[in-house]
Amino acid sequence: MLLNLIITGVGGQGNVLASQILGRAAVKKGLQVTIGETFGLSQRGGPVMSHVRVSDERLLSPIIPPNRADVVVGLEPLETVRILSEFGNDGCTFIVNSRPIYPLNVIAGDVAYPDPDWMHATIEACARRLYWLEGTQQAIELGGPIMLNMVMLGALCALEDMPIVQRDVEAVIGELFPASKLEPNRQALQTGREMVLSYEN
Repeated sequence: MLLNLIITGVGGQGNVLASQILGRAAVKKGLQVTIGETFGLSQRGGPVMSHVRVSDERLLSPIIPPNRADVVVGLEPLETVRILSEFGNDGCTFIVNSRPIYPLNVIAGDVAYPDPDWMHATIEACARRLYWLEGTQQAIELGGPIMLNMVMLGALCALEDMPIVQRDVEAVIGELFPASKLEPNRQALQTGREMVLSYEN
């Protein structure tokens, strides 16, 4: 078994924490895990990408080879489009949060942000399956945008054939988070799970 997973987004979306939680959950199940992260001025809203490789055998590299991603979790749609050509393939499943975060050059009016319908169609054309979710909206309803990474982890764990399931993630957050934060995060995981299980194109 080998799972090549990418979590992509921008700084401040909880990308690194999500990858660390997944890694811990996989290790607890006796699996081999490597994590590689790339940052681009993440404290100023730059791109952040985590490569999480999970296997039942020893892994040699934390970086996923070109066009070999099995699953991509996109916390931001444009950042998901950016990695399509390098890591995407027609066997890859994408779970994408539909809410954009506008780069500084878009806010300044120097360039236009791509049309959401175009981004949806572009990713869908390159994917085995696309889940285009209103993750940020659900996170806000659960307490704030900070809950987005948990919503998306819940969605990820609902995929068929995922070696890490919701209860594995709950066990890890039970060790990492204070008691007062556990129930909201469990609710966020469950919300993400329900979004995938009830998803219709």
